[in-house]
Amino acid sequence: MLFVGDDWAEDHHDVELMDTSGRTLVKARLPEGVAGIARLHAMIGAELGEDVPDAAGQVTIGIETDRGPWVRALIAAGYTVFAVNPLQAARYRERLGVSGAKSDAADAHMLADMVRTDAHQLRPVAGDSVQAEAVKVVSRMHKTLIWERTRATQRLRHALREYFPAALTAFADLDAVDTLELLGRAPDPASAARLSISQISAALKQARRRDVAAKAATIQAVLRGEQLGQPAVVTAAYAATVRALVAVLGTLNEQVKAMQGQVEAHFGQHPDAEIILSQPGLGAILGARVLAEFGDAALRRRQVPQELRRHGTDHPPVRKIEDRTRPVRAQRPPRRRLAHAGRHGNPARHPRTRLLRRVTRP
Repeated sequence: MLFVGDDWAEDHHDVELMDTSGRTLVKARLPEGVAGIARLHAMIGAELGEDVPDAAGQVTIGIETDRGPWVRALIAAGYTVFAVNPLQAARYRERLGVSGAKSDAADAHMLADMVRTDAHQLRPVAGDSVQAEAVKVVSRMHKTLIWERTRATQRLRHALREYFPAALTAFADLDAVDTLELLGRAPDPASAARLSISQISAALKQARRRDVAAKAATIQAVLRGEQLGQPAVVTAAYAATVRALVAVLGTLNEQVKAMQGQVEAHFGQHPDAEIILSQPGLGAILGARVLAEFGDAALRRRQVPQELRRHGTDHPPVRKIEDRTRPVRAQRPPRRRLAHAGRHGNPARHPRTRLLRRVTRP
């Protein structure tokens, strides 16, 4: 057996080869690309020899990523590749030393020793199909764009609260089409007070709102009401930032919609799409996220129940309180892709299947 630690960077890889006893055989810095992967194959071949049957199956590699052309080349060569989470690597580094010293060569040694001693605790790269990889790319970008839109919306809310609080009362959804249209046309209190009913109604109709006349009158009344303000120079500065945020949110809305179409198209081409969509509460977007995070390889599918237990919210921590008056509720999961897919993709957590769950009374 041969264990390889690969500490990757954008333009190079620090690798170390280790035997079963933990002895370092060879270490080197390899360039990214075809030349680097060829040198790695040559180093492994020199250590294993030419007469070893199934030489590639005797090689175990630890690297802190599970995607990219380099990882694909390692899998294609037949090596066993473990995608080590950076948090796991950091905790393992603390086990070996407490000085906090860190270097690329030391990380390569740590990764090689980690796959040598703790491979049973790590998750191998399953080798999903190219269709699943494509779904992962577009679904993750779709979710990332939604997160970016939320961040931009919060920045817009913070800016309006500082100089234009009436806008927060007048507009319920700051990232909606009608809100962005009106804020882009009138980003300051003075210009917003001059908006006519016809201008507000046109924006509401463009967003396909109901009861346009009443809503337009309410918005105009709020915008023309008395409110605390800032000096003219400060207001103009805030108005410029709001125009920029409105432009960013408009672009994000367009790209989120475009990426949603890509997610639906790629997910619809996957052979397991019909099976995933048959689960209660899973549509095209959420089904694509579940497929992207759990994959479609046979090895990964056997790990799905374990991943759901690890990242889902079906198993809240038990509180040692004897006289509690209500059942312990599940905690909100962190904003992680696998946690999000595990929480929403598990039918046991969906409201439509709540009747199927066994409720234990305290």
